Order: sequence, then C-alpha cells, then structure tokens
Amino acid sequence: MAVSLTPAAARHVEKSLTKRGSGLGLRLAVKTSGCSGFAYALEFVDSVNPDDECFETHGMKVIVDARSLGMLDGTELDFVREGLNEGFKFSNPNAKANCGCGESFAV
Repeated sequence: MAVSLTPAAARHVEKSLTKRGSGLGLRLAVKTSGCSGFAYALEFVDSVNPDDECFETHGMKVIVDARSLGMLDGTELDFVREGLNEGFKFSNPNAKANCGCGESFAV
C-alpha cells in the first residue's frame, strides 16, 4: 500500500511547512461529504497517531489514517497551476466516479 507525491506536490508541501515553521508532513484522509459520497481532507501535522501509515516521497511525508488507507491506496497527489488557480490534484485508482465539481468521489 502506498500514497505518493509528485515532485511539484513535494515542493509545495516543503514550502508550506517551512512557512508554517513546523510540521512532520501532510495528512491525507477521506471524509464523508460531497455529492459523490467522499471528499479528500488535507492538513499539516505535527504528530503521528499510532494507527497512521507514513509514506515518504521526494523527502516529504504523507500520513494516512488506517480507516482512509483502503480508499487511498495507490493515490498520487500533484500540485498544479491552471491559469490563476492552483491546488492539489488527486489521481486515485480506487475512485470509480468523480463529482462534476471535482470536490468528491465514489469508490
């Protein structure tokens, strides 16, 4: 099982942690939400819980809780800029459908 970052996403996480002044990495989780059933939740973390899995890519850590890992296994996070917008883009092989707005997914 693995979750990874592209080089662009790793650079963005590193810059954000530096600006924040602390942190171990980025937590990626799944929450029940949106029109397709599930939504991604991201936050910077200062500590790891006992049931968390840690994945390191390009020197940056992605922390995933055990409950979310089955839905996120194989996911790659990219950080993209499109025009004036920028943000994380999720490539999740477990997602069977995505919401039209791109905010939620179904498995």
